[in-house]
Amino acid sequence: QVQLVESGGGLVQAGGSLRLSCAASGRTFSRYDMGWFRQGPGKEREFVAAIRWSGGSTYYADSLKGRFTISRDNTKNTGFLKMNSLKPEDTAVYYCAATGSGRWIPNERLRIRNVYDYWGQGTQVTVSS
Repeated sequence: QVQLVESGGGLVQAGGSLRLSCAASGRTFSRYDMGWFRQGPGKEREFVAAIRWSGGSTYYADSLKGRFTISRDNTKNTGFLKMNSLKPEDTAVYYCAATGSGRWIPNERLRIRNVYDYWGQGTQVTVSS
């Protein structure tokens, strides 16, 4: 089992920045690929970004590339999502998730929420115009 706890959400004006954190406990975090998803009001949960267990490769939703940056610090069992130039349409609950311990997940499948075994409870991000 891996327990994930997100933090860092809040209210920010359009154009501002936030950095979300995902603290992991339980099994060795460094063995898991990690993803961030979000769910806006009345919308389905959608892929935001993913990062390999080593931190060596990252993947982004095309619409967010260039504004969001995913990273991780395996020495601290923590993942991060830095969000810049925020827009009102970025308002959502942001979730981190983990998958893949001991198995290879193809790149394209890291965008699929059902691939992930463990989820945090989410953190609210609200961007005001």
